[in-house]
Amino acid sequence: MSGNNILSYVQAHPSGRVKIAFADIDGVLRGKYISAEKFLSVAESGLGFCDVVFGWDAADASYDNSRFTGWHSGYPDCPAKLDLSTFRKIPWEEDLPFFLGDFCSSEGEPSPVCPRQLLKKVAADAESMGYAPVFSQEFEWFNFSETPQSAHEKGYRNLQPLTPGMFGYSVLRSTLKNDFFSGLFSQLQGFDVPLEGLHTETGPGTYEAAIAHAPIVEAGDRAVLFKTAVKEIAYKYGVMATFMAKIREDLPGCGGHVHQSLWNTEKTENLFYDGEDNRSMSVLLKQYLAGQLYCLPFLLPLFAPTINSYKRLVEGAWAPTTLTWGIDNRTVALRVLPGSKKSCRLETRVVGADVNPYLAMAGCLAAGLYGIKQ
Repeated sequence: MSGNNILSYVQAHPSGRVKIAFADIDGVLRGKYISAEKFLSVAESGLGFCDVVFGWDAADASYDNSRFTGWHSGYPDCPAKLDLSTFRKIPWEEDLPFFLGDFCSSEGEPSPVCPRQLLKKVAADAESMGYAPVFSQEFEWFNFSETPQSAHEKGYRNLQPLTPGMFGYSVLRSTLKNDFFSGLFSQLQGFDVPLEGLHTETGPGTYEAAIAHAPIVEAGDRAVLFKTAVKEIAYKYGVMATFMAKIREDLPGCGGHVHQSLWNTEKTENLFYDGEDNRSMSVLLKQYLAGQLYCLPFLLPLFAPTINSYKRLVEGAWAPTTLTWGIDNRTVALRVLPGSKKSCRLETRVVGADVNPYLAMAGCLAAGLYGIKQ
C-alpha cells in the first residue's frame, strides 16, 4: 500500500485512532494509542517518546547503571519516527491501523540504543558487501488456562497448562483447543505475520510456530510482533501465553531459533548453496558458520539475555550447550540445513524464546559477516 493510501486508510478508519509501538531493549513492545489527527501530524515529521523504555527492565524496574537515561537526565522524550512501511491492520481490534517506529537523535540520526536501528545497521553492512540477508525465527512457548490476575494470585506457581502431558506434533491436542490453535494461524496471517507452520511441542500446553522468512529487517519486525500478537490473541480465548525460556526444571525450555541465509542483491541466488560440495555448503556458508562459532561466547548476552535464559541451556533438555555444528542435527548449537538451492540455510539454536529478536538477528548476521571478512 502506498504512503497516500495508508494515510487515507487512517483518515477513514471509524475508530479515529492508531496504535503505535517501539521495541525496548528486551524486545518488549512499548506503545500507545494516538488519535488519527495526531498521527497525520507526526507521520512525516516524527514525535517524542519517553526514553525510559531504555532505562528499565521488562518489569519496569529502573536500571541504576544506565548512562543513556535515568534519574540523572530526568527521563526526557526521545525523538522518534514512525515507519510507514510497517503499516498493519490489527484483525482482533477491528482492523485498527498499527505502525512500528524507530528512535533517533535530535539530528535525525539512528539512535545507538535502538534495537531496530542496530539491525538496520548490520543489514546495511551486509548489503555493502553484496549480500541480501533473508531470515526467519521460530518460537516455542507455553500456554496456560489462566489470566494475569489468576496467575498473580497463585504466585505464578502450579499454573494450569492448556493441555496436560508431553505430546509434540500432536494432531489430537491441536484439535482439542482448535479454536485458539486455528485462531492463531489465521489472525497472525491477517496481521501480516504469516506462519509457515504451527504445531504442539513437547511439554504441557506447549506450541511451536515457524514464521515465514523475509528480508532481515522485516523478519525482525515479524518476530517482535509475533510475540506480542500471540499474547493478545491468547487473551481473547482465555489463555495466557509466555515466552519464558525455562518455565520448570523438569521440562524442556523454549527456544527462539534463528534461520538465516545470504542471497545475491537481486535475491535470485542463495549464496549458501553449492551443488558441487559434498554437503551442498558454499565456501561463503562455511565462513559465515565459522564466524558464528568464534563469536558465539561473546554473543550470549544477546541470545540469552536473562538469568532464566541460562537455565534452559543444560544437558538433556533439547538445548545446545557446546560450541558445535552439524548437518541437520538438533543437538548442536549451529544446525546446517543444506536442503536445496532455495532452502539451504543455517539455524542458530542457542537463541531462547525470551530474546529480543532484533538483537538476536543482528548478532547472528554480524558474527557471520565477521567470519566472511576474516
